[in-house]
Amino acid sequence: MITLQEIHMEQFWDVIDLSVRPEQAEFCTSNAVSIAQSKVQSECIPLAIYDGETPVGFLMYCVDRDDGEWWIYRLMVDARFQGRGCGTAALALVLERMRADATRSRVFLGVHRQAAAAVALYERAGFRFTGQVFGAEHIMRLDW
Repeated sequence: MITLQEIHMEQFWDVIDLSVRPEQAEFCTSNAVSIAQSKVQSECIPLAIYDGETPVGFLMYCVDRDDGEWWIYRLMVDARFQGRGCGTAALALVLERMRADATRSRVFLGVHRQAAAAVALYERAGFRFTGQVFGAEHIMRLDW
């Protein structure tokens, strides 16, 4: 069963050691950098993705300070656990948390268009490209 859990000292190194496939590395900021970012951007909520007792990925989301909208800043599943539905389940869980906030009705994320598996995951969840591009990331939005 996939769950999202706060990151504490006990599992910190396990989360830091998670990584995507080498060919995906250019599309994904490291978990160490993301956790550091969450310490200087207090709006960011970093979470470990667990399958039972095993850490399998990392997710970070927030209400962005620039536009006041929900954003998924990071979603990664370790190479050993990809293709098992962990990303789909984690995305559904974080979207459920976001939907509980009745003051917002959409969520954004940035993705590299070359990251075909990530694009497919987000499109299956209902995200659509907005036409905006920030650096190398193309922006997608989900409305509810």
